[in-house]
Amino acid sequence: MSSAIHNAAVEKGAAQAGDHLLRDISLPALVLHRQALEHNIGWMQKFVTDSGAELAPHGKTSMTPALFRRQLEAGAWGLTLATAVQTRAAYAHGVRRVLMANQMVGTPNMALIADLLTDPAFEFHCMVDHPDNVAELGAFFASRGAKLNVMIEYGVVGGRCGCRTEAEVLALAEAIRAQPALALTGIEGYEGVIHGDHAISGIRAFAASLVGLAVQLQDNGAFAIDKPIITASGSAWYDLIAESFEARNAHGRFLSVLRPGSYVAHDHGIYKEAQCCVLERRSDLHEGLRPALEVWAHVQSLPEPGFAVIALGKRDVAYDAGLPVPLKRYQPGSDSISGQDLAGCKVTAVMDQHAFMTVATGVELRVGDIISFGTSHPCLTFDKWRVACLVDEQLRVVESMETCF
Repeated sequence: MSSAIHNAAVEKGAAQAGDHLLRDISLPALVLHRQALEHNIGWMQKFVTDSGAELAPHGKTSMTPALFRRQLEAGAWGLTLATAVQTRAAYAHGVRRVLMANQMVGTPNMALIADLLTDPAFEFHCMVDHPDNVAELGAFFASRGAKLNVMIEYGVVGGRCGCRTEAEVLALAEAIRAQPALALTGIEGYEGVIHGDHAISGIRAFAASLVGLAVQLQDNGAFAIDKPIITASGSAWYDLIAESFEARNAHGRFLSVLRPGSYVAHDHGIYKEAQCCVLERRSDLHEGLRPALEVWAHVQSLPEPGFAVIALGKRDVAYDAGLPVPLKRYQPGSDSISGQDLAGCKVTAVMDQHAFMTVATGVELRVGDIISFGTSHPCLTFDKWRVACLVDEQLRVVESMETCF
């Protein structure tokens, strides 16, 4: 066997079109269900469009070019990314409009983006929140004879990045104006760091302040484009941001851009709970997102009654926001795709390559059985895989999707 063939054979999650999950795939494997995936992409695109906004899904969630392509083909305005390296990877796979939702620091990162900007078809915007960064970006891109689009990041006290006061935002706009190599193209915020009993009112107040700042900056002539970008929204509170932007964007002065990312795969944990809250707030939304992502693994050992060890661990699935959720049991090699419900079973701990699972009364497991698991926080499940298996309703692989983390 040649080394190339051998590597393909042993690649974690490797699959070919037509392979069947119960017979042909080396487990554990990252699984995406096509029907749910297509529903989610269409659902969010329609929601954002109906809200009078544009969608720039956060690509860091999946870093899967095949998903980028589907999101853009469905109508996404562009992609959001977190780093210069992620931006380069997306560009290599055909993405030509990017919001980088972070400050760009470090000259190697600046050089990487400057190289991409030699392509006149590439549109790029990054965030700034400090005058030192503004000065460094201005000097670097001036030395390269390039113009960099920047957006002011506005944050909250105790949150993540961003100017903490409206006065800081206005002062930073003046610092940008003094840099000929920089163009101020919008303002950005992230509401996902607002928590507590009064999160909803806090998020609405934050969105109102964000729009108010955009109005002040536009009235001051601070923006370099006629229709500046105003953007926020993660995957939990996008409905509140959409409502605030739609209500306050008087006369369409701004291009409103929403940036949820985890919706594409959704989950069985934190985003499932967040989606339930969205549907409670929005009675006009009759159906929400569907969990499309699972990780499938074998029963490894049954060392004690009522206790199973699964060949699934921290190297395979997220565990930062809740442990994997047992969904169904399947018999390997079987033609039955219905599976046995495992609602009474529970993962109690995960190690590097093992999960501990209590087995509910009435569930009979055998070593080698296949179990599907739901996850919480898809971002930190995707990043553990080089390949995802897109499967149809018959559990046959229709596409092997490579990631580019």
